[in-house]
Amino acid sequence: MAEHPHAELVRKGYEAFGRGDMDALRGLMTGDCTHHVPGSHMLAGDFKGLDAVMDMYGRLFSETGGSLRVDLRTVLVDGRGHAVSLHRITAERNGKHMDETGGIVFRIVGDKISDLDECVEDIDASNEFWS
Repeated sequence: MAEHPHAELVRKGYEAFGRGDMDALRGLMTGDCTHHVPGSHMLAGDFKGLDAVMDMYGRLFSETGGSLRVDLRTVLVDGRGHAVSLHRITAERNGKHMDETGGIVFRIVGDKISDLDECVEDIDASNEFWS
Protein backbone atom coordinates (compact mmCIF):
# COMPACT_ATOMS: atom_id res chain seq x y z
CA MET A 1 0.00 0.00 0.00
CA ALA A 2 1.35 3.43 -0.96
CA GLU A 3 2.05 5.99 1.72
CA HIS A 4 -0.37 8.91 1.98
CA PRO A 5 1.01 12.05 0.23
CA HIS A 6 0.90 14.05 3.47
CA ALA A 7 2.96 11.42 5.32
CA GLU A 8 5.39 11.36 2.40
CA LEU A 9 5.70 15.17 2.52
CA VAL A 10 6.47 15.11 6.24
CA ARG A 11 9.06 12.35 5.77
CA LYS A 12 10.74 14.37 3.02
CA GLY A 13 10.87 17.33 5.40
CA TYR A 14 12.53 15.28 8.15
CA GLU A 15 15.03 13.87 5.65
CA ALA A 16 15.94 17.34 4.36
CA PHE A 17 16.23 18.69 7.92
CA GLY A 18 18.49 15.79 8.89
CA ARG A 19 20.79 16.49 5.94
CA GLY A 20 20.79 20.20 6.72
CA ASP A 21 19.34 20.80 3.25
CA MET A 22 17.48 24.03 3.88
CA ASP A 23 16.87 24.62 0.15
CA ALA A 24 14.97 21.32 -0.12
CA LEU A 25 13.09 22.12 3.08
CA ARG A 26 12.10 25.55 1.75
CA GLY A 27 10.56 23.86 -1.26
CA LEU A 28 8.26 21.80 0.98
CA MET A 29 6.79 24.79 2.85
CA THR A 30 4.55 27.72 1.99
CA GLY A 31 6.12 31.18 1.98
CA ASP A 32 3.97 32.23 4.93
CA CYS A 33 4.47 29.07 7.00
CA THR A 34 4.70 29.32 10.77
CA HIS A 35 6.58 27.08 13.22
CA HIS A 36 5.36 27.28 16.83
CA VAL A 37 7.96 26.23 19.43
CA PRO A 38 6.75 25.65 23.01
CA GLY A 39 8.53 26.84 26.11
CA SER A 40 10.10 29.93 27.59
CA HIS A 41 13.64 29.72 26.21
CA MET A 42 15.57 31.63 23.55
CA LEU A 43 14.22 29.50 20.67
CA ALA A 44 10.60 29.37 21.88
CA GLY A 45 7.88 31.32 20.14
CA ASP A 46 6.16 31.69 16.81
CA PHE A 47 8.43 31.89 13.79
CA LYS A 48 6.38 33.40 10.96
CA GLY A 49 7.43 33.25 7.35
CA LEU A 50 9.86 30.99 5.56
CA ASP A 51 12.94 33.10 6.33
CA ALA A 52 12.19 33.23 10.07
CA VAL A 53 11.58 29.46 10.18
CA MET A 54 14.81 28.69 8.30
CA ASP A 55 16.75 31.08 10.54
CA MET A 56 15.41 29.27 13.62
CA TYR A 57 16.44 25.90 12.15
CA GLY A 58 19.93 27.27 11.54
CA ARG A 59 20.09 28.40 15.16
CA LEU A 60 19.13 24.89 16.33
CA PHE A 61 22.19 23.52 14.56
CA SER A 62 24.53 26.34 15.58
CA GLU A 63 23.48 26.31 19.25
CA THR A 64 24.15 22.56 19.42
CA GLY A 65 27.41 22.66 17.49
CA GLY A 66 25.81 20.47 14.83
CA SER A 67 25.01 17.70 17.34
CA LEU A 68 21.22 17.95 16.94
CA ARG A 69 19.70 14.73 15.58
CA VAL A 70 16.03 14.03 14.95
CA ASP A 71 14.98 10.43 14.35
CA LEU A 72 11.49 10.22 12.87
CA ARG A 73 9.50 7.36 14.43
CA THR A 74 6.11 7.61 12.71
CA VAL A 75 3.73 9.89 10.84
CA LEU A 76 -0.05 9.84 11.29
CA VAL A 77 -2.46 11.53 8.87
CA ASP A 78 -6.15 12.38 8.85
CA GLY A 79 -6.54 12.81 5.09
CA ARG A 80 -7.90 16.34 5.64
CA GLY A 81 -4.69 18.37 5.71
CA HIS A 82 -3.22 17.35 9.06
CA ALA A 83 -0.30 15.10 9.89
CA VAL A 84 1.27 14.30 13.25
CA SER A 85 4.86 13.14 13.61
CA LEU A 86 6.57 11.49 16.55
CA HIS A 87 10.34 11.66 16.78
CA ARG A 88 13.28 11.23 19.10
CA ILE A 89 15.57 14.24 19.44
CA THR A 90 19.11 14.20 20.79
CA ALA A 91 21.57 17.06 21.14
CA GLU A 92 24.47 18.41 23.20
CA ARG A 93 24.76 22.02 24.31
CA ASN A 94 26.95 23.72 26.92
CA GLY A 95 27.64 20.44 28.71
CA LYS A 96 23.95 19.47 28.70
CA HIS A 97 22.43 16.45 26.94
CA MET A 98 18.93 16.21 25.44
CA ASP A 99 17.33 12.86 24.63
CA GLU A 100 13.56 12.98 24.48
CA THR A 101 10.46 12.24 22.45
CA GLY A 102 8.73 15.05 20.64
CA GLY A 103 6.24 15.60 17.90
CA ILE A 104 4.88 18.09 15.44
CA VAL A 105 1.32 18.72 14.30
CA PHE A 106 1.49 19.76 10.65
CA ARG A 107 -1.09 21.67 8.64
CA ILE A 108 -0.79 20.98 4.94
CA VAL A 109 -2.33 23.18 2.25
CA GLY A 110 -2.23 21.77 -1.25
CA ASP A 111 1.06 19.94 -1.33
CA LYS A 112 3.01 22.17 1.09
CA ILE A 113 3.44 22.51 4.83
CA SER A 114 1.86 25.73 6.09
CA ASP A 115 1.98 25.35 9.87
CA LEU A 116 4.07 23.34 12.33
CA ASP A 117 2.96 23.11 15.95
CA GLU A 118 5.75 21.48 17.95
CA CYS A 119 5.18 19.47 21.13
CA VAL A 120 7.82 18.21 23.59
CA GLU A 121 7.85 15.38 26.09
CA ASP A 122 9.15 17.44 29.02
CA ILE A 123 8.75 21.19 28.63
CA ASP A 124 10.77 21.94 31.78
CA ALA A 125 13.71 19.84 30.55
CA SER A 126 13.46 21.51 27.15
CA ASN A 127 13.53 24.97 28.74
CA GLU A 128 16.56 23.98 30.83
CA PHE A 129 18.44 22.58 27.84
CA TRP A 130 17.92 25.69 25.67
CA SER A 131 18.39 28.26 28.47
